[in-house]
Amino acid sequence: MNTAARQHSSSDNLAWFKSSYSGSQGGDCLEVATTPATVHVRDSKSPTGPTLALSPSTWREFVHRLCR
Repeated sequence: MNTAARQHSSSDNLAWFKSSYSGSQGGDCLEVATTPATVHVRDSKSPTGPTLALSPSTWREFVHRLCR
């Protein structure tokens, strides 16, 4: 699995989004931003905190295993 944790500055211009299932009440949510080569994941409560950078194939495998 090819993963790396790193911090992104606000100048990265990534388009972050949450699942439509997250609702508007806040809480424990992940946000995701995609580029052609990387899927970025962060905690919605800490948008300036560390992010997880995954390859698209690793992200697909992660989601596949969650949805079994």
